[in-house]
Amino acid sequence: MVDYALARRSRNVASNMVHVLLNLLLGVGAVLVTVLSNNPTLGLILVLASKWRVFAVRSRYIWLNFKSNLVDLIVGLSVVLLAYFSGAEFLPVHFLLMAFYSVWLLFIKPKSSDFMTSLQSLIAVFMGTSAAVIAVMMTNPENVLTLVIVEFIIGYAGSRHVLAQSDDRNFNFSTMICGLVFAEIAWLSHSWLIVYPFSETGIQIPQLSIVLTIFAFLYNYARAAMIKYRDDFRFKQIALPVIWGVLLIGVIVILFSNPKFHI
Repeated sequence: MVDYALARRSRNVASNMVHVLLNLLLGVGAVLVTVLSNNPTLGLILVLASKWRVFAVRSRYIWLNFKSNLVDLIVGLSVVLLAYFSGAEFLPVHFLLMAFYSVWLLFIKPKSSDFMTSLQSLIAVFMGTSAAVIAVMMTNPENVLTLVIVEFIIGYAGSRHVLAQSDDRNFNFSTMICGLVFAEIAWLSHSWLIVYPFSETGIQIPQLSIVLTIFAFLYNYARAAMIKYRDDFRFKQIALPVIWGVLLIGVIVILFSNPKFHI
């Protein structure tokens, strides 16, 4: 019996080590092959291949699995695209992306608490929007339709990731509304997309990423409060974060929209 317990513990340790190693290989490899090949195809294939379990179920569960894994997929694809559009020479941003994606896979993605679920959602919104804005502006700046569609998906996925675990019976409607608001904001801001560059590091942060991340936090926070208090809901219960968020967005848009940041 003791031998069996030791053998089982050894297998668990070995399994955990393999799991960590594979995630590190994915986190580093997705960025590495993208930069070395100067092509995002291999990196995107690696990320998609890592999601094989989404499709390893009965056909009627594939769509549900796909929606449940959208946040993780958005983060992975965004890392590859950001690495690609940062250039074919290694810059600090590439190493930051390797480190971030590895931390995401090992420590952030597996968690399921309310706080970590919200954090995962906000990271997906920030990373996904950053990749979408930079990709569109560097390939076809006039392609507003692509940006609008992608932002709808990001808004839908980010909101669904949080609200699907709540008691919201109408969370599908709530997530659709969030996606539509994301799409509307993307359409309105398309003609004046601001990017904050840190040229020496290769880091580029679109203003839209910051604005939508703040909005996503406020939307999910307000919706969660409405679900919690139901008929007793009052605006004062969410007033402080809403006012803070609106003021922060106002400061960013008014004071940090200098044309020198314009792509």
